[in-house]
Amino acid sequence: MAEFAPIAIFLFVLFLLLGTGVWVGLALLGVAFVGMELFTMRPVGDAMMTTIWRSASSWSLTALPLFIWMGEILYRTRLSEDMFRGLSPWLARLPGGLLHTNVVGCTVFAAVSGSSAATLTTVGKMSVPELRRRNYPENMVIGTLAGAATLGLMIPPSLTMIVYGVTVNESITKLFIAGIIPGLVLAALFMAYIAVYALISPDYKPDPEPRLSIAEKIAASRFLIPVLLLILCVIGSMYLGFATATEAAAIGVIGAMVLAAAQRSLSWESFIDSLMGAMRTSAMIALILSGASFLSLSMGFTGLPNALATWIASLQLTRFELLLALLAFYIVLGCFLDGISSVVLTMAVVEPMIRQAGIDIIWFGIFIVIVVEMAQITPPIGFNLFVLQGMTAHEMNFIARAAFPMFLIMVVMAFLLMWYPAMATWLPDHISLRPGG
Repeated sequence: MAEFAPIAIFLFVLFLLLGTGVWVGLALLGVAFVGMELFTMRPVGDAMMTTIWRSASSWSLTALPLFIWMGEILYRTRLSEDMFRGLSPWLARLPGGLLHTNVVGCTVFAAVSGSSAATLTTVGKMSVPELRRRNYPENMVIGTLAGAATLGLMIPPSLTMIVYGVTVNESITKLFIAGIIPGLVLAALFMAYIAVYALISPDYKPDPEPRLSIAEKIAASRFLIPVLLLILCVIGSMYLGFATATEAAAIGVIGAMVLAAAQRSLSWESFIDSLMGAMRTSAMIALILSGASFLSLSMGFTGLPNALATWIASLQLTRFELLLALLAFYIVLGCFLDGISSVVLTMAVVEPMIRQAGIDIIWFGIFIVIVVEMAQITPPIGFNLFVLQGMTAHEMNFIARAAFPMFLIMVVMAFLLMWYPAMATWLPDHISLRPGG
């Protein structure tokens, strides 16, 4: 096991840097620098410069800032208010009533925003006050919103899928298409949980909603038209093979600006705010990707990824056992790192493993997204928990307990994906896509 000695040094330096509060991207660069100095004779500066440039110049990566910018623009519109007004008449009569607006609203907004935090904030700023006013159970209001917002990582476009696709050099458009069915199934599981809770819980006593005629419901649905048209333009252009992910992102930005202008919420100030917000998020992710790319090169010189993959193969784990081990590993890792950091930090080691095990790389991308979704609602680092704490002023313990059932549902979803892999592979295998992006 001498060949695994470098891993102790890598982990020690990584946790030392992270523990002192260094940004994740800079911590990865620091670990890679130490590894290059200790285990290679290659000039570190030249290798770092070349690797960072190569990771940052990927054409597929251009979709990332565009999708982020689209979400930032939409965040500053009246989209959440319009979605609530359009969805509530249709969902009020279901078991669970308007709690379903959290799930359906997050599913709809996720289709035009690749960020879980943006999805949570946009839907939550409208749904939380409305549900509270109608006396829905507070734990369900908070818990369903925390869980459903993670659909922002699964329903395309997804920032995590873009990062994963760039990291493993796979088609981002295929990943987007693969995420559609699992995302909808996960949303359906959330809604089923709400319905069961409403039927069996004595705490479920919301104020009754007025009955509306079909004509009134249809009239209210007009508020959904703008966002549905935007979804059709963005996702439909990829689904029908008219556009790559990057081109669809550009279409989305233009559509978001048109929507914001039509709602009179596009001012010069909001335009600059959205641009700066997108730039900050994109720069953060680019730094993490650059650090991960340099770390992958450094680890490659040690032979650690291949050695670890060979060792895992020698254990003769079944495909199911390997996936169980990775599921547990990423759940634990998600308690300390956000989803994107978890993906880029581990892919150098995990990718050879899954390829050697014969696991479909597109399918694994969806599996990994489901698992890192859990990281959004697991303490102590779960980002959705912090966003909800700021939005609702609840204690972190209350929010984490409220979100725990949604965490369990995601675990069930991971097992469903293992048992029915075609859930993620059928659409990409049967849709003709344009090459690139």
